[in-house]
Amino acid sequence: MELRHLRYFQTVAQELNVTRAASILHMAQPPLSRQIRQFEDEIGVELFHRVGRGMRLTEAGRFLLEQSLQMTQRLEETIDATRRIGRNEKRWFGIGFVPSVLYGFLPELIRELRGADSQVEVGLSEMITVQQATALKAGRIDLGFGRIALNDPGIVQTVVMNEPLIAALPAAVAVRGDDALTPEELARRPFVLYPARPRPSYADHLLSLFRARGLQLRVIQEANELQTALGLVAAGLGITLVPASVQRLHRDDVRYYPIEAPGFVSPVIMSMRAGDTSPFLARAVEWVLQHAESPLKA
Repeated sequence: MELRHLRYFQTVAQELNVTRAASILHMAQPPLSRQIRQFEDEIGVELFHRVGRGMRLTEAGRFLLEQSLQMTQRLEETIDATRRIGRNEKRWFGIGFVPSVLYGFLPELIRELRGADSQVEVGLSEMITVQQATALKAGRIDLGFGRIALNDPGIVQTVVMNEPLIAALPAAVAVRGDDALTPEELARRPFVLYPARPRPSYADHLLSLFRARGLQLRVIQEANELQTALGLVAAGLGITLVPASVQRLHRDDVRYYPIEAPGFVSPVIMSMRAGDTSPFLARAVEWVLQHAESPLKA
């Protein structure tokens, strides 16, 4: 499938008339009709109902039109930004992040950076810490926020805060008041572990905290996303541990409890390329160290 085939489909779907679509696309009608037929054959479903000389979209065709218009709009925006960057009209600054840091200082940082310099395009990519390291060295991002330490000479890391971990339990599960739970109590309950892959990740950090106390978690389900893990907790499959800032995500079907154990924290770790002297990066780093809670150099 080529992008031009998608453009042909969109034009015909919006006009519902091959003759008018062909005129807009500056091509003859028979080749356009053949291209649409080939496109349907490639996808394996009919996209149009053809009745006499008229046509209308099938259910599948309506879905493809809606989804593909969103996709091509995003592609056009990306190409436009690429051209501006290539003409030195704008610079690109990429940030990689694990989902849980979105409940802390990251949204404010993004607002700060997007308003700091109109000539800088700030892009965001959700990825775990290991993926951030690869993306940093490849130049796809310039700054990363994760939760595990890496031993990589090409990456400089700074622990900007140590965030307490809390236990997420189904709201329907009876727990004594709002008392803190011990690691021993938590280890006896079925556990939802995330992310399942790729590893190493936040999941390995959690496992190591329990292993250090001679405990082994009863993992009954793995999930790839924080939101999925909390959904499984709400459904009663088990419990999980999340950084304390996740409490800002209010859910009626999940309750959060403190953990009675020193060291049950999850660091927020800022990563960047070794030797990167970009002034915009320096500005971002300075803002983080000033605004993140209890900054602590790694």
